Amino acid sequence: MATGAYPEPVERLIECLERMPGIGRRTATRLAFHLLKAPPEETAALASAIGDVSSRIGCCECCWQLTDVQPCRICADQRRDASCVLVVEQPRDLMSMEATGLHRGLYHVLTGRLDPLGGVGPEDLTIASLLDRVDEPERNAGGGRIEEVILGLSPTLEGDTTAHYISEALATRSVRVTRLARGLPSGTSLEFATPAMLADALLGRDGR
Repeated sequence: MATGAYPEPVERLIECLERMPGIGRRTATRLAFHLLKAPPEETAALASAIGDVSSRIGCCECCWQLTDVQPCRICADQRRDASCVLVVEQPRDLMSMEATGLHRGLYHVLTGRLDPLGGVGPEDLTIASLLDRVDEPERNAGGGRIEEVILGLSPTLEGDTTAHYISEALATRSVRVTRLARGLPSGTSLEFATPAMLADALLGRDGR
């Protein structure tokens, strides 16, 4: 028996949608009714896409980007410069950088950033994997030695803390460490920067 105002299947769909980030009860209800009115092929396509994401998508064994093949297509591209690795926080940041068309090296996705107050420490990120790629070239895509690490982190307190931690960890290693130029607005997330802003930051990066 339904426990809410709607039939049980509808109530269950609303509750599932409501669990998604940024979606409250009202928006979840509106989305549920949109799906109720949609053609069967549209809802079937959505269900199939959700199933594929759950069963086929994982992280690249090298750079931690979302992928459906191993290694990901960027790491497998022999035209990329394996000696230069751009470190970003999330897969969406990687895609923002790719949109500029300027970075022809590889990437490393941290899957987050340090946040001591939120309980996120170095062990919760893929920093150890990045250091392994620097220390052991065979762990890098194509077996190439990394000569430059670009810290492409958001210009926020947490992003700066993460960048400082990685810089310190790389200080004793024979690798050049650079950061994106501070043309990016402080306190904002990298995902909201335009391709032009990211291009300027990438071209004007400074060394540490």
